This record gives sequence, C-alpha cells and structure tokens, in this order.
Amino acid sequence: MKKIFFGLAIMAAFMFAQTSNAQAKPKGKEWKVPAADAGKKSPAGVEAAAGKALWGTNCKSCHGTKGLGDGPKAEKIDISSGDFSSKDFQSKSDGSLFYYTKIGRKPMPSYKEKLSDSEIWQLVAYMRTMK
Repeated sequence: MKKIFFGLAIMAAFMFAQTSNAQAKPKGKEWKVPAADAGKKSPAGVEAAAGKALWGTNCKSCHGTKGLGDGPKAEKIDISSGDFSSKDFQSKSDGSLFYYTKIGRKPMPSYKEKLSDSEIWQLVAYMRTMK
C-alpha cells in the first residue's frame, strides 16, 4: 500500500511540474535600441496620471492593470508580456521605454501613428510608477 501511495505521489508531482512549465512563457529577444534613442530623457513636468489613462486604453489588455504581463490578451501571445515592476525593466532608460512604445516589434504594435510623442512620454512616466 505504501508503494502504491508513494508511486501516486511521484506521478502527481511530475504532472504538476509539467503543468507549471507549460504555463511559463519565454522572454522575447533583447530589444536593440539605438544609442541616440536610449539616451533620450523624459521631458520635465510629464504627468504619470495622464499616462495611467492612456495605459488603460492602449496597454492594459496585454500588460495588465499593474504591468505584470497578465492582461486578458496576454495568454494569446507566444512570449511573455513582461513584468514592468521588475528591476530589469525599471533599469531601462526612459529613452528605451519611449522607443519600445513608439517603434514596437512583433507581437507589440508600434504606437507612432496612434499616440503623440507627448502621450508616449506620459506612458513612460506611468510605467515608472510600477515599481
């Protein structure tokens, strides 16, 4: 009886491990940001509150309410939508975050035709609150 119980426990642990690994999504390739763009600084006086409203309309569906990559559309994306609260993300320059948002790359769309530079800077300011 002990052998059967032990065998079932091992099988259950193995199945749980397989399920957990299947849910983890790979990180996308590192973004290559031109040095001139990475070095851009956020303009003075940019309001994070204005960025929050833009976030709800443009970013939340994939990146989630708090930038944890858990929005409703995230499960349909093959790679991780990122964790904006992570030290790695928060260590990126403001210019890099601006570039990611404006230029985009698959599966993230470009916002250069949808949002003004001022609005993108507002989003960057809001991303900085997700620590």
